[in-house]
Amino acid sequence: MAIAGYIIEHNATVRQAAKQFGISKSTVHKDITERLEMINPGLAGEARKVLDVNKSERHIRGGLATKDKYLREKCHGVHA
Repeated sequence: MAIAGYIIEHNATVRQAAKQFGISKSTVHKDITERLEMINPGLAGEARKVLDVNKSERHIRGGLATKDKYLREKCHGVHA
């Protein structure tokens, strides 16, 4: 329940929640989608909505991270 609360409160990704709680991404996913669903379906649904939005936007974040990486390399004269 604490993980779900964190995800909802911080609009966190699975990766961010895993890091915050010191557990694996797969544990976060299983806790939210399976275990919490049996204990508190409403809370599980709220957390799942946040995770679904984050999942749908991950390709955008990945593209921005790549863009930032190449801009940093260009500014610092680093060549791959």
